[in-house]
Amino acid sequence: MVRVKLYTTDGKTKGELTLDESLFSVKVNAALVHEAVVAQTSNGRKAIAHTKTRGEVAGSGKKPWKQKGTGRARHGSRRSPIWIGGGITFGPRNDRSFGVKMNDKARRKALAMVLSDKVTHERLIAVDQLLLEEGKTKQLVEVLNNLPTSGKRTLIVTTPENKTVSRAARNLQEIETIPANTLNIVDLLRFDYVLITEPAVAMVTDIYKRN
Repeated sequence: MVRVKLYTTDGKTKGELTLDESLFSVKVNAALVHEAVVAQTSNGRKAIAHTKTRGEVAGSGKKPWKQKGTGRARHGSRRSPIWIGGGITFGPRNDRSFGVKMNDKARRKALAMVLSDKVTHERLIAVDQLLLEEGKTKQLVEVLNNLPTSGKRTLIVTTPENKTVSRAARNLQEIETIPANTLNIVDLLRFDYVLITEPAVAMVTDIYKRN
């Protein structure tokens, strides 16, 4: 059984929270984690550089001069790549895909490895609830100062309907929030600590648990 301390928002220990072993107690394989990171970052990459072909550049399609009798090389269009202002041959295009395939089972296993590593190094902090009625930054700072995440780069994982926490965290440079249903390996690795609510733990387990 995997258990972590369950805190209240005032920093007191409420008891222990039992975590699913298939998600929070998995042996780490660095190669698989790296593969998952590469896949996620590659799939989120967008091609920006874009050049126009001879069919897209502006210019007349009229033949520059007649085919024979001028003594010059024959040409059919000023939009040819060998002309200044013409199209680009084999240039970068913004329809390029950088996508990397990775099956769901491997991706979920890699996510479980990162979560397990956080638990092993006591960097996953669970709280019973995180309710900020006014959604004020000051309120969130007070809560964080009561917990082991004080002064640390922290990713706060809440349920999707908890909008006040994300609003309160907007002005905090080292703090970010993420809904439990969009949890991903890159965000988990970017932060030193993960602060997760008890309802969010249940949601993460339900969504990402390996069968």
